[in-house]
Amino acid sequence: MAQTFLITANTGIGAETARQLALRDKETQILFTALDEEKCASLVAELNDLGAVSTYFVGDLTDTDTAPKVVAACIARFGRIDGLFNVAGISGRRYGDGPAHECTEDGWSRTMETNVTTLYRMCRETLKAMLQQAPAPDGQRGVILNMASILAVSPEPDHFDTVAYAASKGAILAMTRTMAASYMRDKIRVNAIAPALVRTPMSARASEDLEILKFIKQKQPLIADMIPMEDVASACVYLLTSQSRSITGQVLAVDAGWSLASLKTC
Repeated sequence: MAQTFLITANTGIGAETARQLALRDKETQILFTALDEEKCASLVAELNDLGAVSTYFVGDLTDTDTAPKVVAACIARFGRIDGLFNVAGISGRRYGDGPAHECTEDGWSRTMETNVTTLYRMCRETLKAMLQQAPAPDGQRGVILNMASILAVSPEPDHFDTVAYAASKGAILAMTRTMAASYMRDKIRVNAIAPALVRTPMSARASEDLEILKFIKQKQPLIADMIPMEDVASACVYLLTSQSRSITGQVLAVDAGWSLASLKTC
């Protein structure tokens, strides 16, 4: 039975996860949503070349009407949703996110709206669909994977002091556990992944900062560099598929040692 995945990204970790899902099973069906139609079309062509059946929906998830339309489009095209990967999110620095005493109203509201509210809407609409669909052959109705961040549980004030971003990712962890508890009897799993600093288009600023790169060599000692997005994507595939069928309400940190490393000396 072909599995269908809905992914809220067309670049970075979301796109790489789609590639790995397609390579894992040639019958995989994927719908992803993003704002840039040209990039959407390019990724569709790439995934279809890998053997997957894929399509896209161009839309702004901060629009209240978009989430219901995306889910409806996926059901209309593929008949069900086996996995939702909530990847869409922003760093709010350009809007004024920063330390609490400096964070602007715009920085706070835009970050929370984009990172938390859009995820809530996608979960709400997808759960409605999952509750109505028959269980898959493995006995489960579906799985939701939410993108959090290591900064929600292991802050770094010197280089990544962004209160709105950290708060948004902390909210995602709380939502993940709450939903996991609510829907486990319905055979729906909900987990989160919490990467540290990953080499993606979103981290371009950090990847060009020599001071941050020096910091990362010590803070992420397993890699001594920014984490390749392929490493995070492979963990996402695990959590989105039946390999993790007994796991729900959990947060997987893919942090190359970030949460254990200390740069302080006595």
